[in-house]
Amino acid sequence: MDNSALFKIGYGLYVLSAKEGEKDNGCIVNTMMQVTQNPLVVVLGVNKLNYTHDMIKDTGKFNVTALAESAPFDLFKQFGFQSGREADKFDGVDYAQRSENGLLYLDKYATAFYSCDVLETMDFGTHTLFKAEVKDAKVLSGEESITYSYYQSHTKPKPQAVKYTKTVWRCKICGYIYEGEELPPDFICPICKHGAADFEKITVEAK
Repeated sequence: MDNSALFKIGYGLYVLSAKEGEKDNGCIVNTMMQVTQNPLVVVLGVNKLNYTHDMIKDTGKFNVTALAESAPFDLFKQFGFQSGREADKFDGVDYAQRSENGLLYLDKYATAFYSCDVLETMDFGTHTLFKAEVKDAKVLSGEESITYSYYQSHTKPKPQAVKYTKTVWRCKICGYIYEGEELPPDFICPICKHGAADFEKITVEAK
């Protein structure tokens, strides 16, 4: 047990992993708290709709990887945006290792990992709170652990503004813009006094 790994427990983002039979699964969770030191006990909340939740309830074991600030957005898509019932969460993840308890953890984009045995489960409506004893803890890197605020500010792609276009009529003489859908055949430019024959139909970005 590497006690310095305990400093990675707090308000970070973690990959929670579990295994039942031949099936591995994982998901993103955002809170793990230490409640006692000796024995080292933590609590972790997991949504009941998550497939990983069911595995932990059935097997009583889970691993937690504390993610680093270098964790790319693709990793969050891999573990957070798809169902483990429909896809293998670890497919293509070549930096997953098995700890002594047989469960996977990530040894890249990570600051520490913990292997835990469930002591007690508590029902909190949509979530189950797992109280567990840490059986193994290891520091994986000296990076800063990623927090939810860092993820929102630096890792999650910023939404792109949706651009709209519209069709207008532009005077080829002076550049005056007529914004009607159709240019009246008898239209006269209010700037240069040229007629509709001197206008061209163009597409511009809408404000």
